[in-house]
Formats: sequence, C-alpha cells, structure tokens
Amino acid sequence: MSKERIYLFDTTLRDGQQTPGIDFSLEDKIAISAMLDSFGIDYVEGGYPGANPTDTAFFAEKRTQNAAFVAFGMTKRAGVSASNDPGLAALLQAPSDAVCLVAKSWDYHVEVALGCSNADNLECIRASVEAVTACGKEAMVDCEHFFDGYKANRDYALACARTAYEAGARWVVLCDTNGGTQPAEVAEIVAAVTAAGIPGDRLGIHAHDDTGQAVSNSLAAISAGVRQVQGTLNGIGERCGNANLVTLIATLVLKPPFATDYAVGIDAGKLTELTGLSHAFDELLNRSPSVQAPYVGASAFATKAGIHASALLKDPRTYEHVPPESVGNYRRVMVSDQGGKSNFIDVLKRRGIAVSKDDPRLDRLIAVVKEREASGYAYEGADASFELLAQRMLGRVPDFFTVNGFRVMVERRFNSAGELRTVSEAVVKINVDGTDYMSVAEGHGPVNALDIAMRKDLGAYQSEIEDLELVDYKVRILNGGTEAITRVLVESTDHSGARWWTVGVSDNIIDASFQALSDSIVYKLMKNRDLAGRIAAE
Repeated sequence: MSKERIYLFDTTLRDGQQTPGIDFSLEDKIAISAMLDSFGIDYVEGGYPGANPTDTAFFAEKRTQNAAFVAFGMTKRAGVSASNDPGLAALLQAPSDAVCLVAKSWDYHVEVALGCSNADNLECIRASVEAVTACGKEAMVDCEHFFDGYKANRDYALACARTAYEAGARWVVLCDTNGGTQPAEVAEIVAAVTAAGIPGDRLGIHAHDDTGQAVSNSLAAISAGVRQVQGTLNGIGERCGNANLVTLIATLVLKPPFATDYAVGIDAGKLTELTGLSHAFDELLNRSPSVQAPYVGASAFATKAGIHASALLKDPRTYEHVPPESVGNYRRVMVSDQGGKSNFIDVLKRRGIAVSKDDPRLDRLIAVVKEREASGYAYEGADASFELLAQRMLGRVPDFFTVNGFRVMVERRFNSAGELRTVSEAVVKINVDGTDYMSVAEGHGPVNALDIAMRKDLGAYQSEIEDLELVDYKVRILNGGTEAITRVLVESTDHSGARWWTVGVSDNIIDASFQALSDSIVYKLMKNRDLAGRIAAE
C-alpha cells in the first residue's frame, strides 16, 4: 500500500519572526533558508516582499534550490482591482515559486479589521488567487482565524475556504490563529471541511501553541485529512509560538500510525540530522537549546535513577521510545546522588575512562559525588566538572596552573566627569610551571572581572585558551537568607562548537564562580590534549 504524502511548510522566517526578541537580519534569513532547503522541507516561506527593507532584500532573488520558495502577503484590498493593488503586485513580482495569501475567514474580523462586507471579502479571495495562478505561481490561502470563525459562523468560514479552493488555490490552510482550539475540535472541523467538498489533499493546518497543543492539533488535523502541515523550527513564533516542526517531523517519520500511513520528503537517513538542525538554529539565535525539547533536547534520552540506568544499559527500549541516534541525539546516563554503579560506569565509559566495577576508586568516586551533591553540587548538569573530578581521582589531570590567591573589589565612586559609577576589579595571582603571574582586570560586575583576570595570562597555556568563551552563567540560591549556599553553573564553548558545563558551590557567590570558571579552563586544556592525541593516532 502506497503512503499518502504529507507536505512540510516552514514559516520560521515569517511567522517565527513574530517571536519577541527575534529580529532576523538578511544574513540570518539566507542562512536559515539554506538550512531548511538542505534538510528537505517542501515549502520555505521567506516573508512579506515590500513590507520592510530586510524582506525586500531577501526577495531580490530566489533563495532555495529544492524547496518551493514562498512569498507571503495579503489578498487585495476591497474596492481595488487585483491589477491595481500594490501589495498584491509585490507578491506577483517576487522571484518565488508560490504565494501564500492571508485571508480573513471569521466574519467578525471581516467587519472589524477589514471594514468591508462578507461578500467583498470573498471577492478579494477569489480575485487574488486567480491573479497568482495567472502569473504561473502556486497559490495557497491561509484562512486566518478559521477555527474561531467556524465556531462563530460555520457557513461563512466554509464559504471562505471553498472560494479559495474553487478559485484554484493549491492549498487552503486552516489556521488556529489564536491557538485556543482543542485537538478533538480540530479533527471534527477538518472533517466538516472535507465533507463540504474540499479534499484533504488540498488542505493544510497552521497551529499556534497557546494551550501547548500546537503539535497535537497538527497531528489531529493530519489524521482527519489535511496533507500540508505548517510550523517553525523549535516552535518559535508570536505569543507561545507555533507548532514545532522539529517535533512534528520526528513524529511523522518514526511514530505509527503516521510513519506507517504517511510519507514526508525526509527519509530515516536525513532524520539523523534533526538534532543538528535544531541546535544549529538555536546557535544562530544565540541562545542555549532547550534541554527538555522532545527528540532533540539534551535530556530527551537522559536518565539518572540507578534502577532506570541499569535496565537501560541492558536494553535501551526499557526507557526509550525511539533510538536516540535515529534523530541524531545520544543517550545520557547521568551521575547524581540517585545513581548506582551502572550510571557511573556508563558515563565514564562514554568519556573514554575505563573503570571496572570492582575498582575501589569507583566506590570512592561514587561516595565523593553523593557527598558533594548533598552539599549542593549538581553534576548531572555539569558534565565537564564531573569528568575532571573523575580524572583527578585517577591521577590523570596535570597541574596546569595553581591559583595562589585572588581578590575582587566592588567600589562605587565618582568618575572624572562627576558621574556616580560602580566599578568591579579583580586581581588573580597564578603560578604556571614555577613562574608567578599577577593579572588585574575590570569587568561588568565582579564575576566578569574575575573571569577576565583569570584568563588574562596563563603563561605557556595562554594561546590555548584564546578561543575559550563563557556563553551562559546561572546562579541558584540553595537555601534562604543572606548567608545562603549558592550554586553557580557556567557554560563555555570554543571555536570547535563544543559546549560544556562546570559547577561551583559555596556560601560566597564569588568563590562558587571561581570554582566553575577554574574548572572550565582546566577542562579546555584537557580537551585540547585529547584532540591532539586523537589527531596523532590518526
């Protein structure tokens, strides 16, 4: 039995740009469109030609090689012919393969937002679709607020969808614009649309995540008949976001009945690039990937309970719904005060550290980890600090440098212009191979000053840490009061793109930060030597 085709439509560059704090540059849009095109998305919606300088420049040329390149815009205005509407003209002139027209399908919006009659709105839809098809482009219509409109005025919402279909739209997309529709409602309404004469292979779904059900609503719509699904990378979008296309793709390829009944343009081999695509997009946005993202998150295939880990190592199916490698992710058995020997042996093995189950050093390591976690450390979220702890207990960490002392000062004072300023300064005294170094630095706060001073001069190792960068800094207060114990987590990266977390705990936030920063530097130096060793072995 042949599988029915589901078409993937990405609106990251248009609807995703509605996300607060996200403003794609031209270079960003070019890079993202290339990522989507290479991965195998069927439609890449680029934005609204003529709406702003960035989108206008982006549509100066066709930006995809394999995917259909889509321009987005409104239907023509009421009272103006299609040939005389400047907005529609910009869409027709853009070097795109398809045009997605947004049309009102809720009579309330027709009256309030457009200020025209219901009949005029239907004529705008019809004439705009005909104009798109007449110029040789694929036409599709986003029926905005369709589900709310259907519940308010069933006949008119259906008339909008039917008008688009009968005018020649390849896709009539049902939009849950406010994101409040439930999966059962979506399925029922989609079934009503198909019963009204619009076949499922001409219908699409565009869901928003305001109730956390955008993916569920999209899957419900597919089960009910639609054959195009719209979404964004990592679910970005206005308010609570759009349907997460990353999650949808993995589910459609791997999960019955979707995997058995339907086909997308991405095979199992290409799916192994999914985690990389998701993380590369977050990197472009300069944000850390969500650790609990389905399929692609760092915790998606992680466990720390000892009994779970023991079963997982015997047969991964005991606690994994799909193999992590199928989406380009990997299994993580974490160390914590809940972990047994199986956890520790597996985690050490993954880091190239071989320790037998009866090695007394393993028992000492487990005891130390559990003791430290009881005092506030969290090694499950600080992989680099755990690896250093294990390597130190095995005597495998060189004494790269010794910090003989540091001092951090925060002073509020008037500058030469008479302005009151708060100044942070750090002094660090380090010994490297018998030579003492003292570094002084000012920073944006005491931790930043300490970070700069620590990495200012490491003697013979200075060149090795030039590309070391602190990308995230998290503080958690573990108990109440001003004397509270503080846990600091530092995320670092370098030019290789690798990321690692280190941890420090103290009743002094500066001391906790120092521990995490120091571990980050040492891990980087160890990482350099591991890489050099692998290159030499090859």
